[in-house]
Amino acid sequence: MKVIPFWGCMIPLKYPQMELAIRKTMPNLGIELVDIEGFTCCPDPIYFKAKDMRKWLVIAARNLAVAEEKELDIVTVCSGCTATLKEASYLLNEDEKLKKDINKELKKIGREYKGIVKVKHAIQLIRDDIGLEAVEKSVKRHLKNLNVAIHYGCHLLKPSQIMGVDDADYPSILENFTSILGATPISHQKKLLCCGKGCLDSEIPMNMVYDIFSSIEDAKGDCMGLICPTCFSSFDLGQVMIARTKGKEFNIPVIYFFQLLGLAQGYTPEEVGLHMHRVKVDALMEKIRTNKVLL
Repeated sequence: MKVIPFWGCMIPLKYPQMELAIRKTMPNLGIELVDIEGFTCCPDPIYFKAKDMRKWLVIAARNLAVAEEKELDIVTVCSGCTATLKEASYLLNEDEKLKKDINKELKKIGREYKGIVKVKHAIQLIRDDIGLEAVEKSVKRHLKNLNVAIHYGCHLLKPSQIMGVDDADYPSILENFTSILGATPISHQKKLLCCGKGCLDSEIPMNMVYDIFSSIEDAKGDCMGLICPTCFSSFDLGQVMIARTKGKEFNIPVIYFFQLLGLAQGYTPEEVGLHMHRVKVDALMEKIRTNKVLL
């Protein structure tokens, strides 16, 4: 299966280990990533959209049009990019007048949005188009004895009528993915809480991160599993800031789901970039190393 990866801004610039994990694991599932030139920022689904929704739509439509020229669907690896591109596609496809208006702007640069490309987050693509059976077949080391606290974030699930990924209040896609890897998904009390990145007040995000990791600690989670680089930024660095400002050390590793998949496929922590995280994974790896490698 061929798809065009939309890497966004944060992953290539701040967290290349996430891109590394995706590039290593996706081919093992029968997914070919076809990189193309011409993409820009998605753009941001919070501040940019709130400031000027029309320009936000024009830029998003341009990105979609770039992919349409290759006639391949887009796979996103960031929840914010997923939210922007899926919502823009939804709005333009539902309103012909709006699409014509946006295409007037795109015509100035020789582009046109036609509405022929689908957008899916990588985790949804695997579930819906590849199947979890392919994930299971790719596993070389079951991650048993590992308790993964699930974090969904905001943008993957809501608004549900646009995203169409899972039940926004009772999701299960990440739990099912975790179980296939042999790990135990921990559905802690705060798993649906926002990471706080969108808050302008400096104290509120810190308190939200503290509450989330207190919830994970209470539930005996060994690590947090997530699929959004913005959330990762809040939680990996956030734990360091909490230790400095509140004197509480959680030391709970935050792992992008494709890094977990990479570990299950037999890659070392370094091969999926876990050594680049602020919260170290040494204790976590001791649990994983006791598991037998499957033949």
